[in-house]
Amino acid sequence: MGKKTGTVLILILVLIFGYAGFEYFHFRSANAVSEAAFIKSDRLANLTFKVDGKVTKMLKDENEPVKKGELLALIDPTDLNVSKKELMHRIEGLANSIEAMKMKKSRLKESLSLKTSIAGSDMESLSMKIESLEYRIKAAETKLKKLEKDTARYASMLEKNLIASSDYETIRMKRDSLSDEIRGMKKEYRALQAAKKGAAEGYRLAKVTQRMVAELEKGILAKEQELDAYRQSLVEIENKIGYTHLYAPFDGIIAKKYIEAPRVLESGSPVYALIDTSSLYCEVLLSEKKMKGVKPGNAATVTVDALGGKEFEGKVESIAPTSASTFSLVPRDIASGEFTKLDQRFAIRISLKEIERLRAGMSASVAIERR
Repeated sequence: MGKKTGTVLILILVLIFGYAGFEYFHFRSANAVSEAAFIKSDRLANLTFKVDGKVTKMLKDENEPVKKGELLALIDPTDLNVSKKELMHRIEGLANSIEAMKMKKSRLKESLSLKTSIAGSDMESLSMKIESLEYRIKAAETKLKKLEKDTARYASMLEKNLIASSDYETIRMKRDSLSDEIRGMKKEYRALQAAKKGAAEGYRLAKVTQRMVAELEKGILAKEQELDAYRQSLVEIENKIGYTHLYAPFDGIIAKKYIEAPRVLESGSPVYALIDTSSLYCEVLLSEKKMKGVKPGNAATVTVDALGGKEFEGKVESIAPTSASTFSLVPRDIASGEFTKLDQRFAIRISLKEIERLRAGMSASVAIERR
């Protein structure tokens, strides 16, 4: 009786283990299974300041949820504010200087226009008067020569009692009158020449003023370029002042707090690590020997060790186009002809229907349905 019972038990155990073995191998043939899987997040960021300075406030702690745009930390902006104030004073002074130069330029241009017009008109008018007077003087001198000859002739005739003395006096008075008139015209000619010289000097001074206007224009342009540079520097300082506030770039949870305030930091040093838990997915490194039948859209089951083997449903979202070793820092060299065949692994991304209680970095086992 005892032998029969033992035989039955052995048969039962053989059947159980046989069934279990069948289920195991059937499961393995129907699914691609891997233990090399981890929960990851699309949005895991180390947050840093873009400026150097002393961190005065750290407003969040580890594991604390934050909203996008929420203030996380502060750098003391005192030095930057002082630089900004000094730069604003320079900008104000330079702007006032430019405005004064523009007003001076405007006045000089108005004066230049008036002086140039007057000097030009005077020179033209005086030139015409001088030219006219030159003709008059020449004509008068020609007439005077004739009168002088007539006067000499009349004097000779008077000595011979051929004419009356009154006739001689008349011709002599005409000669003297014309001579006085010529002297007056010559004085007027010299006065006109002096006036023309004065007008020419005025025109020259107008040209000097024109050069002053040109120099002012160059000076204004140079100062405006300097002002633009100052304004650009002001924008940069204002940006730096803005960078003294560290804000959350997206909704998430503080995964790590790297420093405590107060602390002097260089730009780019990590302050917080922020993770978006709403963008979790599973990444599995699957052996190339198990890739048969695995393609995007296939159903997958993700079993997470940290949650007591809780299973999560998902599906294959994408398969990496290259193996994980393709971008390794030390690529394999087969140029010598020596080659050892190694099993390659490909990264497969699995989207999850549910992510409650999951945390980035958790290890998992994955079974992907083959099709």
